[in-house]
Amino acid sequence: MSDGIFVGGGGPDYGDRQELTLKYANRHGLIAGATGTGKTVTLQILAEGFSAAGVPVFLSDVKGDLSGLARAGSEAFKLHDAFTSRAQTINFTDYAYGDVPVTFWDLFGQKGHPVRTTVAEMGPLLLARLMELSEAQEGILNIAFRVSDEEGLPLLDLKDLQALLVWVGENRETLSLRYGNVSTASVGAIQRRLLVLENQGGAKLFGEPALELSDIMQINKNGRGRVNILAADQLMASPRLYATFLLWLLSELFEELPEVGDPDKPKLVFFFDEAHLLFDGAPKALVDKVEQVARLIRSKGVGVYFITQNPDDIPEDILGQLGNRVQHALRAFTARDKKALRLAAETYRANPRFDTETAIREVGVGEAVTSMLQKKGIPGVVERTLIRPPSSQLGPITPAERAEVIAASPIAGKYEALKDRESAFELLKARAAKAAAAAEEAEEAEQEADTIEREFRAGRRYSGTRVGRSTSQTTRKTRTKKGKSIGEELGAVVLKELKGTTGRRIVRGILGGLFKGR
Repeated sequence: MSDGIFVGGGGPDYGDRQELTLKYANRHGLIAGATGTGKTVTLQILAEGFSAAGVPVFLSDVKGDLSGLARAGSEAFKLHDAFTSRAQTINFTDYAYGDVPVTFWDLFGQKGHPVRTTVAEMGPLLLARLMELSEAQEGILNIAFRVSDEEGLPLLDLKDLQALLVWVGENRETLSLRYGNVSTASVGAIQRRLLVLENQGGAKLFGEPALELSDIMQINKNGRGRVNILAADQLMASPRLYATFLLWLLSELFEELPEVGDPDKPKLVFFFDEAHLLFDGAPKALVDKVEQVARLIRSKGVGVYFITQNPDDIPEDILGQLGNRVQHALRAFTARDKKALRLAAETYRANPRFDTETAIREVGVGEAVTSMLQKKGIPGVVERTLIRPPSSQLGPITPAERAEVIAASPIAGKYEALKDRESAFELLKARAAKAAAAAEEAEEAEQEADTIEREFRAGRRYSGTRVGRSTSQTTRKTRTKKGKSIGEELGAVVLKELKGTTGRRIVRGILGGLFKGR
């Protein structure tokens, strides 16, 4: 097995053969370039190379055409002659058609296995980002998560979070004393954002069974890494949901995988397409988290490759950590474009044979300016490169072929059925029912006691014994003098009222009304 992935080479006007060294593949990378310049093909050939090297891959299929990885290319393909000609030009002597083992995933469960997480695993920071909450609203979300832990109320799906937020709002006075101000306006705003998220299909992301990371890190019996493809064409209609889900997955990998140091090859390679969506309008706390993950996750054996139109879309601190780079053409029509092009060129190690800025502007479709990490992780000299042709099918497979791949998957049937075990919603519902039942029982006992007392007095009145009014008044006076104080008597009256019909309505209004219609 080779210790590198062949990316491309050159002819008379190009540089040396370019390989991505597996030992340095976990030091992250960048695939950039304008629309239509060949980023998707570059992603496809890298996924093929990692799979062949026994490295699992996770990528998102934004345009719907990466499903072709599951089928071998064909001589009948219209670009067959162009592909074979390019292979000869770059001395790709062992070029042949072939597929890779693929697992399809889909947040909506239509074009792949359903992929879910729980609200608790997503956490308040990412949820706040997903719902575009203000700082005050994010604070209340953090309080809700703290209450969930303290009260033993698991947050699995959106209805759990919605129910818990109602409880937080009803107990805001007590919670405000412990955690700071909890306003009903902020709770209401979060509930409205949850409704929007639910309408966008976000409810399908939360629930059980939740994704097990081992299922995206599989190697088949032939030693080839499985390529996990997330159907993202429909998901892109909710770009914030798309970006937040991928960031959550990256964070889970960072938190759960053990340290492996510097392995001979990555344990997993993660491609983040349309990476600008991750950083557009992101608060500094979130950008700092991404930077931390990017800096430290390499020691877990995970390589992260950002795919975007312009390197300027990636924050500078993160861009500086992307060692392996494939830069397709950038168009410079405006002053801003020219500045971005110049900055992109300055991030490469110069080649005396050509001007990098000019090369980035002039390379054609299927060509790129590349720089791969070499010995000791030193960036290689920038080269103009012809990207190798893909071995798998270029373009999407048919729905029938996709269904066949899904049915043959090693995890078929594991995630399809949604499970709804007891969690915050059910527990709060049970509390409400118990409180209502207790209030009703207390009311019945009070009514029974009143009935007995009335019957007793009525019996004395007609028994011939003249105890009447004076005896009753004397008894009451004695009871007041020898018994409780006036304040205690008032408290007893209030308690009696709460145990009665009015009290029962209060309990039902606070606790029972929450679950009506569920």
